[in-house]
Amino acid sequence: MERMKVCLFEDGKEVDFFPLTMTRAVYELRCGKTTLLEKLVDAFGKGAEVCLHSRDYLTEVLRERYSSYTVNSLGELDDVLFVNGRWLYKGEQIDLKDEYVGVSGDQIVLVKAKKETVRKYWDLPIPEIVKKLGEELGRDTVKANLAQWPWDLVFANPEMIKYDFERLGKRGIHGKVQGHVEIVGDKDMVYVAPTAKIYPYMLIDAEEGPVIIDEGAIVYSFAFIQGPSSIGEGTHVMMGAKVREGFTAGPVCRVGGEVEESIIHGYSNKYHDGFLGHAYVGEWVNLGALTTNSDLKNDYSEVVVYINGKPVKTGSTKVGSIIGDHVKTSIGTLLNTGTVIGVMCNVLATDISPKYIPSFTWYVNGKLSKGAGLRRMLKTAETMMGRRGKKLTEPQVKLFEYLYEMTRQEREYYIELFYRKAAPFTE
Repeated sequence: MERMKVCLFEDGKEVDFFPLTMTRAVYELRCGKTTLLEKLVDAFGKGAEVCLHSRDYLTEVLRERYSSYTVNSLGELDDVLFVNGRWLYKGEQIDLKDEYVGVSGDQIVLVKAKKETVRKYWDLPIPEIVKKLGEELGRDTVKANLAQWPWDLVFANPEMIKYDFERLGKRGIHGKVQGHVEIVGDKDMVYVAPTAKIYPYMLIDAEEGPVIIDEGAIVYSFAFIQGPSSIGEGTHVMMGAKVREGFTAGPVCRVGGEVEESIIHGYSNKYHDGFLGHAYVGEWVNLGALTTNSDLKNDYSEVVVYINGKPVKTGSTKVGSIIGDHVKTSIGTLLNTGTVIGVMCNVLATDISPKYIPSFTWYVNGKLSKGAGLRRMLKTAETMMGRRGKKLTEPQVKLFEYLYEMTRQEREYYIELFYRKAAPFTE
């Protein structure tokens, strides 16, 4: 591919992934071993200048995370390939013409335009440039799966793990394996990184898909890992853990109890017993001992999930929790089927949780409140991050201050609903 700019863009639907995308761009979401961004840059951005488009309030945190990329600016005029950040890319072959708009249904997947064409719209915001080019250039249908909702990432995760395993091309056991470790299935479908460590008496089942155990990961005795699964860099799989198919843990997580077809984005703890199924958990989350989420209703009916407080039919009978960054749950917390918990919530539930807990709230013994306020929440975040050698930076603090004000009206509305016992979030 000739040299050009590659711009990953958000198209307005990123809000349907709240609370996960409150603190990150939609293409930073993880599906498979890696994020959507990593897959898209690997496919289209080699040798290119990479530009990231996001909501304005994420600009500074994105610049902090991706210092080699341009954020919310295209820089100098050049040929540009715009790529939708919601694309669950897994190796689709795209015949990129000189100028090209690829669509899936009525959604733009990618736009390739020469600088002479882009010049006409160069001063517009990036979403407007994409829209104008989409109207001007000829359209072709492309085979592309654009995630629409958070659970789409969970459903796609098993196949995306398989894709990442083949794409990255790493196989074999290179780490420190102590004593007896049983592998069922093809050993070539297992990758244990050189600095990973596996204790005796654990089982890896690769019959249905690959198992990836990344650099610095530790798997303790009597654990079971079933493929397709991916254990991230520096993550610990605790003694006796049951890691079932379709599971991804990002970097520096703690994984215990039973997990199935779920994604833990990174730097989060599910250390103890309890079940996590068909869920997406953000960063810096701590799930207390015996925290369990339901992913199936007793009557096997379709799961409804509340996104931004509005009910959305998922089309599936199996959907677990969607948990934003910096959430904490107490011991014994029971999460309802399809529960959504917003950013920086504190959940101490003696009964089953409501299905929607707004950001920056405390749910304690059946009551929803504003809790101890943002400053204390930030102090807790700073403490947890410090335990993993990370700092809460000024751009991150400003982001949470912005989000706190952005969600204030919603938060106060639902606190009032709970006070009047009118919150419709139990079914």
